[in-house]
Amino acid sequence: MTGFYGEHSKVWVSVDCIIFGFDNDKLKLLIGRRQMDPGRGEWSLYGGFVQSDESLQDAANRVLHNLTGLRRLYMKQVGAFGDIDRDPGERVISVAYCALINVKDYDEKLMEEYGAQWVPIDDLPQLYSDHNIMVKKAISLLRRRIGTEPLSFNLLPSLFTLTQLQHVYEAILGGDIDKRNFRKRIKQMDFIEKTDLIDKTMSKRGAYLYRFNKRMYQEESSFKL
Repeated sequence: MTGFYGEHSKVWVSVDCIIFGFDNDKLKLLIGRRQMDPGRGEWSLYGGFVQSDESLQDAANRVLHNLTGLRRLYMKQVGAFGDIDRDPGERVISVAYCALINVKDYDEKLMEEYGAQWVPIDDLPQLYSDHNIMVKKAISLLRRRIGTEPLSFNLLPSLFTLTQLQHVYEAILGGDIDKRNFRKRIKQMDFIEKTDLIDKTMSKRGAYLYRFNKRMYQEESSFKL
């Protein structure tokens, strides 16, 4: 380390991870009880301080991997939060990241180890510091992007029904969608492929399973540019 900037006050930099999942037709958030002071025992997002040899993105990826055991997750920066009194312990600036995961991919052993819980976004408790504000901004980000990016597929298994896909959209947008118009729009998207497989868990007749073709989506996106 050099001796530069010694005349300036120092602040801590952290990352907080807003991890969304989809289960039982509801958008859910992964939270847990805070394990350190200040705020020990309060409901909180999961996060950590940025190390001297890490970028912000590296720190967020580390926190996500340690918590979920998963890599290559969908993740977007939500914003920086730096109110002077946001953390009663020290002067801490936090950069929040939003991640989307398939709940079924989450290792239950890790969930138990960290005391993590999936809570519907409509039933969120009061979270530590400004974490509720972070969550609201993350949901707004998802609502802005869901019409232009394939966000929903990160919350679903690799094979899904159109009903499941519609429910993901409704959970993120916070309202009902007209079924006929939704399916008409979806069937115009070549990167959502219908398979020959049928899901009969919900009815005897069953419903066709679909999958997201990432390669085709990327090709179409490149062509539009």
